[in-house]
Amino acid sequence: MDWNHLDNVWLPYAQMKTMRPPLPVVGTQGCRIVLADGRELIDGIASWWTACHGYNHPHIRQAVERQLAAMPHVMFGGLVHEQALTLAKRLAALLPGDLERVFFSESGSVAVEIAMKMAVQYWLNKDERGRTKFVAFKGGYHGDTTGAMAVSDNGEGMHAMLAGALPEHFAMNLPLDASSEAALSAFIKVHGEEIAGIIVEPLVQGAGGMRFHDEAVLRRLRETADRYDCLLIFDEIFTGFGRTGTMFACEAAGVVPDIVTLSKALSGGTLPLAATVARRKVFEAFWSDDPKAALMHGPTYMGNPLACAAANASLDLFEREPRLAQVKAISEQMTQELARCRDLPGISDVRVKGAIGVVELERIDDLSAMRARFVEQGVFIRPFGNVVYLAPSFTIRPDELTVLTSAIKAVLGAR
Repeated sequence: MDWNHLDNVWLPYAQMKTMRPPLPVVGTQGCRIVLADGRELIDGIASWWTACHGYNHPHIRQAVERQLAAMPHVMFGGLVHEQALTLAKRLAALLPGDLERVFFSESGSVAVEIAMKMAVQYWLNKDERGRTKFVAFKGGYHGDTTGAMAVSDNGEGMHAMLAGALPEHFAMNLPLDASSEAALSAFIKVHGEEIAGIIVEPLVQGAGGMRFHDEAVLRRLRETADRYDCLLIFDEIFTGFGRTGTMFACEAAGVVPDIVTLSKALSGGTLPLAATVARRKVFEAFWSDDPKAALMHGPTYMGNPLACAAANASLDLFEREPRLAQVKAISEQMTQELARCRDLPGISDVRVKGAIGVVELERIDDLSAMRARFVEQGVFIRPFGNVVYLAPSFTIRPDELTVLTSAIKAVLGAR
């Protein structure tokens, strides 16, 4: 195979004319990526935060192999199958409150689009027209499809140049304190008849800069949504399945959103799968003798049996193996080891939440060069913006995690 032949592929988030060549991968195992030249890299970001159990976990692989032999796919329109029904039941049991209706799709961005569509049609089905806008938050990120981009922070981020072509919603400051809470409340009081819902990444704004906020913010949002009768949407595509320390970030705040989106670690990093999960009151607005009240949406690979089998196997591992205890241990180790970066020049913050460790710099002048230096250290770490972060597999060994934190200190110390 000619690893240098890139004439027919278009790579993500890359200026292909000037970029460094991508690394050719021939295998993965545990938390390691095996390159074509024989080198092994310890993966610090679990393939965009998906491989929570590490790569090639035998239990997930075997479940997919069994399902492949029986039925790789069947459409979810007019047909159902055991893997999807079982997964929906398990997710409903794991999520708090009456989050009990699961709508499957293939990607996190699409799950967000479905959540927004649900929210708008919820009000239409209740004969409240004009509620088509969303309140989103500065620093937020919800995906790369059009609707998801429209509720992401387009002021400075990767979608900024497309801002004029996107639907317009309301971007507010997170209610971090009494003042910002009052501003949000006053805004929604005035614009409530336009607002279908409030959408937020609970506890961590991921791709917007790995910015953390505490549980009180989520409680304020729930109170505000209740006060002005708005739907509250939690985008847990990054935070779901243990990443912040609890199975779902909403649990830490004791808050039940009206709709929650899930993806990334849902299938244990094996196959594309996402879910949009709604509370009973949301679903009941669609339950009608009128066919026009139905949610007219249906991704082609919705509820794919292979992906659902992987997700069921992943949930088995959360039940059988000490994943949340491992997250706690990772958090404690990163807190201790990343603290050594605080005194390096140009460092503005070091922070840890669950299995997310962040070193924020005043600036990063050459992201591509920094990424290459991490590879030279034997690790795969992909800084963006002005942050270097870790979001490793929960099964990473302490000595492997030390390699990652030591590489960060070495690369940042040598700038």
